[in-house]
Amino acid sequence: MTAALDVQNLTTRFATRGDAVTAVNDVSFSVEKGRILGLVGESGSGKSVTGFSIMGLIDAPGNISAGRVLVDGVDLRSLNDEGMRKMRGNKVAMVFQDPMMTLNPVLRIGDQMAMAVRVHRKLSKTDALEQARQALEAVGIPSPGERLQAYPHQLSGGMRQRVAIAMALLHSPSVIIADEATTALDVSIQGQILAEVRDLADQMGTAIVWISHDLAVVSSLADDICVMYAGRIVERGSAQQVIEHPRHPYTQGLLDSIPARHTPGTPLPQIPGSTPQLSRLPQGCPFRPRCPRASDACTVTPPEDTKDNQTVLCHHPLERS
Repeated sequence: MTAALDVQNLTTRFATRGDAVTAVNDVSFSVEKGRILGLVGESGSGKSVTGFSIMGLIDAPGNISAGRVLVDGVDLRSLNDEGMRKMRGNKVAMVFQDPMMTLNPVLRIGDQMAMAVRVHRKLSKTDALEQARQALEAVGIPSPGERLQAYPHQLSGGMRQRVAIAMALLHSPSVIIADEATTALDVSIQGQILAEVRDLADQMGTAIVWISHDLAVVSSLADDICVMYAGRIVERGSAQQVIEHPRHPYTQGLLDSIPARHTPGTPLPQIPGSTPQLSRLPQGCPFRPRCPRASDACTVTPPEDTKDNQTVLCHHPLERS
């Protein structure tokens, strides 16, 4: 099956007073229609910058210095500003962590959604509002016609996030990038939205990149998982492979820190140290100072090791049990 999203060797750098910092380092992955890719890692691993790079939303001093981003076979990096404006929202859309980054607080929900529809399609306001109502209904918002008349502050956090997802769905895009889209919500609302996202991918065939620091959430949602660390993808494979048989020590550390995997009341294992500054990465493997399996060999950039379509970037990968 042809990938709806194909990211090839994507590299994003930020100029500093010293050398440029590489926030996304030679990242490659693809997502087929109707599938969900989980992009996980600690804060500072490069997940969000990857999402913004795909959308072409990197501003100075940042720069996408290499790579290709193909959406339905069209290389977004080859488009001019006008071409990108036509693609954003139409073919590829983004859901942000804070829905108030998407919603204008002084406009009614219906007016905002109708404007988003009419940017790409020549419809009357009545028809645009009907399309907006259908989008709200698709994400499980009760009485969607009434919600169109509301202002953002009149809705709960969960409702606002549903509206943000509905806005991303307005043009039935091929790809949706969701950046920590449920992090600020309580567990019950989060579960409802995750179920709705899964249904949308299945029913509409949308390819979704779900960016999260929470591997437990991603494991219940994604078909495939990419684990990022210090700007690189250090492990990728199907969700079942990565969760049940992690091969990178970092992935194992993330899984070991999930509370549900331990007896209540027992101390949670922790990955020692913290993510390194991108301007001061250690030589070789960036995870080396925190890794229980590190050796002198790890002072050299690790090779890719692939078994059964599960790839790990490590000198000493964990063997599958």
